[in-house]
Amino acid sequence: LGMCSELKFPVPWGHVAAKAWGPSEGHPVLCLHGWLDNANTFDRLIPLLPRGCYYVAMDFSGHGLSSHRPAGCPYHFLDYVTDVRRVAAALQWRRFTLIGHSMVLILSFSYCFISPQFCFLYPEMVDKLILLESLGFLLAPEDTEAWLKSKRRVIDRLLSLEAKQQTPKARSPEAALQRLLEANSHLTAEGGAILLQRGATETPVG
Repeated sequence: LGMCSELKFPVPWGHVAAKAWGPSEGHPVLCLHGWLDNANTFDRLIPLLPRGCYYVAMDFSGHGLSSHRPAGCPYHFLDYVTDVRRVAAALQWRRFTLIGHSMVLILSFSYCFISPQFCFLYPEMVDKLILLESLGFLLAPEDTEAWLKSKRRVIDRLLSLEAKQQTPKARSPEAALQRLLEANSHLTAEGGAILLQRGATETPVG
């Protein structure tokens, strides 16, 4: 497959790094490393795999060459799943093969893995799942529907908010108060004004 190339995908706290092999027009394959590893996990494996595919091995946040999350922010399993969703969106991949290696994380009393979780949450995006040294995703049948709905909603809302982020609007004090009252119907005008004293920053334009 020849030499690999380095990729970077912007995220709100920096970037997610990745390595890529093969023709960019080839069948997309996303490779996810295991616990405390990084994208170099796949250096020896990728050259042995079928040619004609475009293999992208990403470093999860805080691993390899990817940016660490801000100090004090935990690395929750759902954050890793969201990293995968971000990279797939940056690559404009609507459907791809997923290769996952271990990445043991604990959810309740089950051992869970990022690759199966992603497939469970976004089955329409994955055509094949290949697991290396993994047990799969264990979840009690009665919990499945509620887990799926709640976790997918969290990820989709977060990415939607990030995509809509714009430069903050400057408003007059009166307009800022009106906007606050519209968004919080339980507030009185006096209460809103008190909150704005500390919740807004005055600039030359508003």
